[in-house]
Amino acid sequence: MSLIIAYVGKKGCVMASDKRKIGYFGDKKNLSKLEEELYEGHIDNDDDFLKRAKELGISIKITDDANKLKIIGNTIRGEVSTKGTFETRRRRIYGTKNGYQIVELLGSETESRKAGDSGLIVFGNEFAKRAAETLIKRNWKASQSLRYMGEIFQGIIEEVASKTPTVGKNVDVLMQQPDFDKTKAQQHLNITIDHDIKVLTKFRQELTEKLVQQNLEIEMANKIIDKGEVGRVVQIDGNMLYVQLNDKTQAVDGNWKRLAGPGQNVLMFTDSDDAKIGDKVIIENEDLCLKKDKSSLKCDIILCSL
Repeated sequence: MSLIIAYVGKKGCVMASDKRKIGYFGDKKNLSKLEEELYEGHIDNDDDFLKRAKELGISIKITDDANKLKIIGNTIRGEVSTKGTFETRRRRIYGTKNGYQIVELLGSETESRKAGDSGLIVFGNEFAKRAAETLIKRNWKASQSLRYMGEIFQGIIEEVASKTPTVGKNVDVLMQQPDFDKTKAQQHLNITIDHDIKVLTKFRQELTEKLVQQNLEIEMANKIIDKGEVGRVVQIDGNMLYVQLNDKTQAVDGNWKRLAGPGQNVLMFTDSDDAKIGDKVIIENEDLCLKKDKSSLKCDIILCSL
C-alpha cells in the first residue's frame, strides 16, 4: 500500500514517498478479493474503496501520516512493509550519492541484499508501479537537478494517488548529496545498514519482551482474588499477623514476581486486638479482613489464585 520513487546517481539521492497506511479486518477470503480488485486497478478512488469494502464486510482504516522515508547519517531509507500472521516483511532501499542497496527483511532477518551505484528505483504494488513508470518515462530528463527531480516525483505520486486508493496524496521528499564516490558510498551504506538492522533487531527484542510482560500482567490481573478465603493466622506479634496461604492462593509483588506460594506465610497488619491463631482470613467485597468479625487487614502484596 505504498509508492516510493528514488533516484540515485552522481548528483546525489532524492527519494519521494506517499504516506498512506491501510488497516484491514474481516473475512480472509473477502479480504483477498478486495486486495485483488485494488491491485488490478478496478477501484480508483477512496469512496469506491470504502463502498466496496463495506459490501464485502471488510472494516478498513485509512491514514495518511505514515513516515516511510528516514534520513540515517548520509543515507535516505525508504521502506514498504507487509504484516503477516507472525512476522512483518520489509523491503527497504538505502540511497546516497553514487550508491544504493535494496534489502529485504523478514522480521529482522535479512533475506536478500543487492547493491548498485545509480538508477531509478520504484517500490509499490504492480498497478501503482506501472502507472508511476509510465509517468517517469514521460517526464524524466537526465539533465534535471536533484530538487526538480523531487518535484517531479511528488507530482507523479499525487497523480498515481488519483487512480488508486493504495497510494495517498500526502508526499514526503528527501534529498542527500554527500561527497561520496562509488567505493565510499558502498562503504558508508554497509556500515549504515548493518547498524540499522541491529537497531531493528534490538527494537523487536524489546517489543517482544514488552508484549510478554503485558501478557503476563493481563494473565495475573485476571487471577487477583476479590472474593473468598485466602489463608489462616498462624502467628501473632503485636499488630503483625503471619498468615499461612491456603492451597489455592499465592502472593506476588507489583511486578508480578512470586513472593509466596500455598502453605507459605505472608505478613499482614491489623488494628484489631481480638485476632487469634487459627482465625481465617478472607477477601469480601474486595476488602482483606478476618472472617469472624470482618476487621480490616493490610498487606503490601497482591493475592492471586494459582
